[in-house]
Amino acid sequence: MSKPESTKKIQAIRGMNDLLPDQSALWQYFEETVQRLTQRYGYAEIRMPIVEQTALFARTIGEVTDIVEKEMYTFEDRNGDSLTLRPEGTAGCVRAAMEHGLLHNQTQRLWYKGPMFRHERPQKGRYRQFHQVGVEAFGLEGPDIDAEVILLSARLWRELGLSDHVTLELNSLGSSEARAAYRDKLVAYFEQHRDLLDEDSLRRLTSNPLRILDSKNPDMAPMLADAPKLMDHLDDASREHFDGLTALLQAAGIDYVINPRLVRGLDYYGRTVFEWTTTALGSQGTVCAGGRYDGLVEQLGGKPTPAVGFAMGIERLILLLETLELVPGAALGELDLYVLPMDDGATTQAMLLAERLRSELPALRLQLHCGGGSFKSRIKKADRSGARLALLLGETELAEGRATLKFLREEREQLSLAQAELIDTLGNLASDERA
Repeated sequence: MSKPESTKKIQAIRGMNDLLPDQSALWQYFEETVQRLTQRYGYAEIRMPIVEQTALFARTIGEVTDIVEKEMYTFEDRNGDSLTLRPEGTAGCVRAAMEHGLLHNQTQRLWYKGPMFRHERPQKGRYRQFHQVGVEAFGLEGPDIDAEVILLSARLWRELGLSDHVTLELNSLGSSEARAAYRDKLVAYFEQHRDLLDEDSLRRLTSNPLRILDSKNPDMAPMLADAPKLMDHLDDASREHFDGLTALLQAAGIDYVINPRLVRGLDYYGRTVFEWTTTALGSQGTVCAGGRYDGLVEQLGGKPTPAVGFAMGIERLILLLETLELVPGAALGELDLYVLPMDDGATTQAMLLAERLRSELPALRLQLHCGGGSFKSRIKKADRSGARLALLLGETELAEGRATLKFLREEREQLSLAQAELIDTLGNLASDERA
């Protein structure tokens, strides 16, 4: 007999994962690095709802894209309104900026982070609930702001130790008029090679033929390599913009490759598009992607507003840091110190000392032993905590106003210190560890 529904264990929805304590420290390290960096570039944080009207995404992403056709989590609420869990962040950011008057005769540099939702086949580095960091800049039309958002992402790679493991790919999609003329040439080319197109590409031939260029089907690779290139059909203004961007990147020492097949999967992009890719994660090679979307604000009913931005998947970047073993100790949540009362009589003084250390050494990662137990069991808990040091307080230490510092990860003699010496000693030891 099967178990009744009321007694069955309830598990997480497929592709929507829990973030456990042993992982959260690495996420915090990544998110704090991003937050510090965006602040240094003058970007302000914005937080949007995870649910929006479905029309927002159908109008901005494109009704014939895979996201809208296949992947969105859409439902009717009790009022009969069609709502969607956000599949990406740019559309919601634009909606919020317009709704609250942030784009009226002014420029904005914004960033956000949070969960996004797409119903696709879960695999490592690609989930149904996933998390992104996004950066968006509004009201600036020159190639200098394109360069800035790319430089910001490049600096993030340097600070995470990833610079040698990622490659910047660039392309230009030109103006909408140039794309329309190019689209006709591309469709004519694909019609001549219709027998080589897979089922997915045949479907896109009438709806979104530029996306065929992004196909990962190896059987189509030779035919795609000979397809007309959008870069050869750019309008003069887009060519000038792209040349200005590449000149700025060269001046800043940023290496790049031009990828004529880079088109991005969202309809709102025009002119600059870029991706940072890696070969360290197999097929999941894109870790950051973005570009310019000058027509999106107008498309949503606002005044024409130039805009550029990018998004990066946090899960994929965490996986990359782990794969390349680039996770620093601080990102593992390692403790510096375990404060251990050797018996119950020392509990109060141990707690007071722990609070004093937290006040005077705020960077010290410290945990206080709670729950009593034998001295042997307390030492075992100190060791299992992962802390580098244990601070022991017992009857003798209390009587003499001292504490014993025990090294848990090194073969070193333990130290007996006057409590007045603890601040300097622990501060120096923590600094040495992080140096």
